[in-house]
Order: sequence, then structure tokens, then C-alpha cells
Amino acid sequence: MSGPPGVRSVGRMIEVRELTKKYGARTAVDRLTFTVRPGVVTGFLGPNGAGKSTTIRAILGLDAPSAGTVTVDGHRYDRLAAPLREVGSLLDARAVHGGRTVRGHLLGLARSNALPRRRVDEVLGEVGLEKAADRRAKGLSLGMGQRLGIAAALLGDPAVLILDEPVNGLDTEGIRWIRDLLKRLAAEGRTVFLSSHLMSEMELTADRLIVIGQGRLLADTGMRTFIEDHSKGGTRVRTPDGEAQRLRALLEAHGAEVRLDARGGWRVVGIPPAEIGELARAHHLAVHELTPVLSSLEDVYTAMTRSSVEYRGATCDMGADIGADMVPGTTSGTTSGTTSGTTSHGKEAAR
Repeated sequence: MSGPPGVRSVGRMIEVRELTKKYGARTAVDRLTFTVRPGVVTGFLGPNGAGKSTTIRAILGLDAPSAGTVTVDGHRYDRLAAPLREVGSLLDARAVHGGRTVRGHLLGLARSNALPRRRVDEVLGEVGLEKAADRRAKGLSLGMGQRLGIAAALLGDPAVLILDEPVNGLDTEGIRWIRDLLKRLAAEGRTVFLSSHLMSEMELTADRLIVIGQGRLLADTGMRTFIEDHSKGGTRVRTPDGEAQRLRALLEAHGAEVRLDARGGWRVVGIPPAEIGELARAHHLAVHELTPVLSSLEDVYTAMTRSSVEYRGATCDMGADIGADMVPGTTSGTTSGTTSGTTSHGKEAAR
């Protein structure tokens, strides 16, 4: 897979076509079709139980499809000549023999895949584990274990990377590091497929999004397009304090939803900025700001997948409005009330 610096082979797409996976009477994935292309970071989103892990396992040949096809570079995973050299993956960073050292684990993978020993030292440097190379895996923190899993995924210098919750357990510096790493790998022409529940980080990292719910495709588009097309963030409006309540009453009388904005002023949904300005002028109200506001990825995603959520806590308010980035607990002035199985982000310090 290696070539001259900065040069990568392209065209190594992940193609999922009419993928269906049934477990008895339950359909985990239902005729799912999408393509993951090289050169961009593609995010894979969906609620718990949506079929993300099943889809990833099918791509990696760990689950056989009930129907449909899944290929990497046109081949089923189990037909790839040298899988670790072609596809690097991280599903469960804890799946390491606890008695092996960091270096020993990577050396074992290198030997079994006919990879040069030097790659072990290279990836240890890449993920920042040089000083932990002789520590046993059972003594690693959650974040260091994630780095080891990422090192294993990079060991074969693959053109395709599939990472499930790669920032799990990483501290702030570690999360920034993995973001920069994935963007660099994509810029080299590699195919990067990323699953995560951390919406704020996904918004910063991914170029494209594939969203599924109840095993079906909900969206397959660019990140910016996804947010803009589904955003209901409204308009941020600032007015002199003495006129704020008059403006609010005026806008509500014209059918707008008005609530406090976390950055000050009002958040107005339902009336475009130009109309807000015209209404204020006609009633002799001063307006100091009219700023269109996009919803966050989390807001849009939550609204889109609301009906697909299978597991919901009793206190989870899935009816929250898109774009309602309010100060926590604020009600005054509003008009309306790997597959690791974890999304915790603990510190990366060693135990």
C-alpha cells in the first residue's frame, strides 16, 4: 500500500448495496445502500440499535449479510489478499490480551500479516505510545488503550480505515490529535469511515455524513449541506432592553416562535430576517442585530432520528426544538416548555 510520500492509490471505495441483516424475526439492517469514497472523512451516525455496528461488522466480514453485498475496493473483505494492508479497523480497543505488552501486541499483528518490524516503531510514534511500549495492555488507561487500537489499525498502512468510537476515553488533547490525524489521512487520499456518538466532534471532523435509523438510510450528504438543509436555527435578534418585550409580543402575534438566545437577545423561528426587520421598522422598534443562525449537528441529527430512537431514558426530552441552544435551566422569556458500547470520555492519564 505504500508509495512515494504524499501519493496514495485512490478509488478504494466501501460500497454497501441493498444490505439486509436479520437475526431471527428482527431486521437489524434493512436494504441499506451507500458508498464511502476516498479523500474525505465520512461520518456514520445513528441511534443505539440503528444498525451501525451490524453494518460495520458486515463490511469487515464479521457478519454475513442476509441479503445484499458489501465490498471494499470491489471485493468482499474475506477475499482481500492482505486485509490488514488494505483495511485498518478499530471496533473494540479492549480486545487485547492483557498480559501482552503494547509492543508485543503490535509485533504479533505484524508477524501474522508479514509486515516489517519497523512499522511497529513507526505507529508507536504516530500514536504517541513510544514510552508505553513495554507496558502490559491490562495496565493501560482507556485513552491509551484507544491509542493502541488506532496503532493496530494503522499498522498495515491501509488505504481504508474504519473506526468505531475512536475518541472514546481520549482527553481534549487526544481528541484534537485524532481529529487532525483523520483529516490528514483523508487528505492523503485514503477512505476514512468514522462512527461516533460525540456530535460536536463529528461536526468538526467529518466532511460527509451517512445517517441511519432502524436499519434504513436517512441521509447521505455533505456535512454542511446536511445542517443547512435541515436547520431551523432561526434568527438571533437584539434590541434595546426597553423594547425587547414589545418586539417579542409583536413577532409572536405574527406567528413566530420567540425564545431567549444563549448569546443574548431573542432566537426567532418562523419569520425570515427581512420580515423581522420590516415589522420592527413599521412599529418604530430599534433592532441592533439580525443574524441567521444554523442549528448544530446535534440539533439536526436529534430531530431527524427522533422517531428512530429505540432506547430512551425516562428523562430524555426528545421533543426539544432544533437550534434551541439555551442556557441550561432557562425557562423565563420562552414560549414553550468501538463497538465499545460507551460514549464516556474519561481522562487519558494512566491508572
